Amino acid sequence: MRAVIQRVSDAPAERLAALAVESERQGFGFVRRLIHEWGSGANRFDRPGEVLFVATAPGGEAVGVCGLNVDPYADDPRTGRVRHLYVMVSHRRSGIGEQLVTDVVEAAQGRFDRLHLLVTNPNAARLYERMGFRRAGEGRHHTHVLDVE
Repeated sequence: MRAVIQRVSDAPAERLAALAVESERQGFGFVRRLIHEWGSGANRFDRPGEVLFVATAPGGEAVGVCGLNVDPYADDPRTGRVRHLYVMVSHRRSGIGEQLVTDVVEAAQGRFDRLHLLVTNPNAARLYERMGFRRAGEGRHHTHVLDVE
């Protein structure tokens, strides 16, 4: 029962509604923010190099999401930012989060030289560190960095 991960370019509001509700129950507002920013046009993951991936379980339920933007806090257009990684609690530890991040890193190749991310969840930090991201101190805009090959 493996999830299928797809790059999406259409409005994710309906598709990600259950993810938004669950993530808010877990204390995270970033999935709802993703939906809102898409709807307002503030962030549609449509600039050069940007992508949004959604993981879907058999049956069509969205069980994970992760995106890549040009980092708005960096003064370098070749610095990307990993955004909005969330996997439904019932699907964690199944490799979905790792696959979403792997897909984002692969999408960054050839377009970005480095990736930044800001993470406050220790479990998510461990996932990123296992995948090669290194701590960048307690920066205001990013906590981890990965050099893209």
